[in-house]
Amino acid sequence: MNEWQDWIQQLKSLDLDHIERTLRSYKQFGPLPGLLMPIAEALIPALPLIVIVAANANIYGLWYGFLLSWLGATIGASIVFWIARKLGGRLGQWFRKRIPQAQKFFDWIENKGFTPLFLLACFPFTPSALINVVAGLSSLRFRTFLIATLLGKSVMIFSISIVSADISNLAQQPWRILVLVTVLAVMWLGGKQLENRYQLK
Repeated sequence: MNEWQDWIQQLKSLDLDHIERTLRSYKQFGPLPGLLMPIAEALIPALPLIVIVAANANIYGLWYGFLLSWLGATIGASIVFWIARKLGGRLGQWFRKRIPQAQKFFDWIENKGFTPLFLLACFPFTPSALINVVAGLSSLRFRTFLIATLLGKSVMIFSISIVSADISNLAQQPWRILVLVTVLAVMWLGGKQLENRYQLK
């Protein structure tokens, strides 16, 4: 158990330099590592999505890095959605019994559909793995989930990418640092308000 916790802690502590080195070490595979890292983050929530997006933007450039992160995050979210949907029934009952307050979130997702998923996908600090699982266990149509995730994650990932591309020049462009801090602060506060309102912790 301690080894498992240590491994999770190591994943959480990965920094930009480490992830960039990892991506560059697999450069012979072209853009594939940049696509697979966000997919892995959806399946292993301990990985730092913001750092992965920043690394992609810094290595592949703003637009290409954004595209890789966006597609990878959406594909990963869709995989988690379908795993939860295939498991369905018993997992849903266990989930509701284990986390009674999640029923409110289930109701919100099923009644409102697109809007809550879009809003939550815009924020990098909301528990995306939990959201993807709950969406998969709900009666929500996959098409609605996919469109909301595509649009929401495009907002979040582009916001991070635009201030992370060519990050080595941030010191010469202090306005980008201000934009980064402002965007992350707004996303963090917004995500926390949604977490508190719908008890998503």
